[in-house]
Amino acid sequence: MVHRRPNFFYHLHPPTLPARESRFGYTFGLGGISLLLFLALGVTGVLEMFIYLPTLADAAASVRQIAYLAPFGWLLRNMHYWAGQMMVGTVILHMARVVLSGGYKGRRSNWLIGMALLALTLLLDFTGYVLRWDQDTAWALVMGTNLVNAIPGIGPALYRLLIGGQTVGQATLLRFYAWHVLGLALVATVLIVWHSFRVRRDGGISHRKSAPGPAPRVGREQLVRTEAIAALLTLAALVGLSVLVNAPLGPAANLSVLMTAEPRAPWFFLWIQELLRSAPVFLAGVLAPLAVFTLLSVLPYALDRGPAGVGEWFNRPGRLAQGVFLALVLAVIALTARGLLR
Repeated sequence: MVHRRPNFFYHLHPPTLPARESRFGYTFGLGGISLLLFLALGVTGVLEMFIYLPTLADAAASVRQIAYLAPFGWLLRNMHYWAGQMMVGTVILHMARVVLSGGYKGRRSNWLIGMALLALTLLLDFTGYVLRWDQDTAWALVMGTNLVNAIPGIGPALYRLLIGGQTVGQATLLRFYAWHVLGLALVATVLIVWHSFRVRRDGGISHRKSAPGPAPRVGREQLVRTEAIAALLTLAALVGLSVLVNAPLGPAANLSVLMTAEPRAPWFFLWIQELLRSAPVFLAGVLAPLAVFTLLSVLPYALDRGPAGVGEWFNRPGRLAQGVFLALVLAVIALTARGLLR
C-alpha cells in the first residue's frame, strides 16, 4: 500500500470525528462552499484586473472588452459575477444553519467573526457591482453613498471621505476599486483564516450531545472526500451557470442622467430600497439595517446563552433566538420579493 504524505489541507481536519457529523447533511458544507467561491472570486478577479480600467471614461468600455473581445473573457466575467451572487447566498444559508441548529453555542466569539464576514461579503459584492459602471450601478452608488450623508452630525464628513470629494466622480470610482480589490478583500481573507482557525481549534464543527456509550467515528479521509465532491459539484454549477446566463451589463453610466429607467438596488439590498419608499432616509437606510445586523449579532449573547441543544435542528432552548431570526428573514424576503415584482 502506498502511503501519501499528509498535506496542509489534510491537517485542517481533526484525525477522527463522529460519523453523524461527517455526513454532508449535517452542515451541507456551506462554510467550505463559501470559501471555495471566495477563492474563485479571487482568481477571476485578478485576471480581470489585467484589463479593467478604473476611470470614468474607460471603466464601462473595459468591462465590454472583457465580455466581448478578450479570449474567454465572457466566461471569466460571468464566473466572477455568479460566484459573487452564489457566495452571498451560501454565506446567508450558512448563518441560517448555524442559528437553527444551535451551532454558535459555546463559540459565540466565532459567531461575531462570521457576522463580520457576512457584512464584508455584502460590501465586496456591492463594490464590485459598482465597478461595472453602467446606469444601474451608478444609481446604486449615488443612492448608497447618500445614505451615509443622511447620518446626523458626522454624515457629511463621512460622505466626503467615502466618495473623495463633494460629489460622485473619478475619485469615488477609484476608491471603490481600491476597497474592492485590496482593502475589503484583505480584511475578508484575514477573517476567513481566523474564522477557520477558531473552528479547528474548537475541535471542528459543533458536536451534538451523544447518547451514553462510544459514538461511531470515522477518519478525516472520508470528510476530505465528501468535501472534494462538494467542491467539484459547486464548480460544475458555477461553470454551468456562467455558460448559460450572462452577467448583466447595461448602457455606460452618465452621471448627469441617472434616472432614465426605473432604478433598482442589488437584490441583496432591495429590502432597504423598499423601506426607503415609505420611511425617512436615516430610519430606513441606516437605522433599520444597523438594527437588523445588531440583533443578529447578539442572538447567542442575549437570547440563547445556554449550552443545551448544540447541533440539534430547531432545539427547544434556542426557540426564541430561532423565532427572532426567522421573523427577520421572512421580513427581508417579503420586502425583497416586493422590490423584485415592481
